[in-house]
Amino acid sequence: MARFDEVKNLVLSLEGDFEKFYEKNNQAAGTRVRKGMQDLKTLAQEIRSEVQNAKNSPEKA
Repeated sequence: MARFDEVKNLVLSLEGDFEKFYEKNNQAAGTRVRKGMQDLKTLAQEIRSEVQNAKNSPEKA
């Protein structure tokens, strides 16, 4: 569940920048949102790989 908490924390950390970008049209916040979303994509890919490896191994992780 630690990995799920990482995902939640990352998404929650972006909330303020989402608000600044979409509600106040703050361009710098948009850059931070894009970076955060890239980090989320990377984290999601890592988790996908871990799950796939655990699924394919005879002993569960």
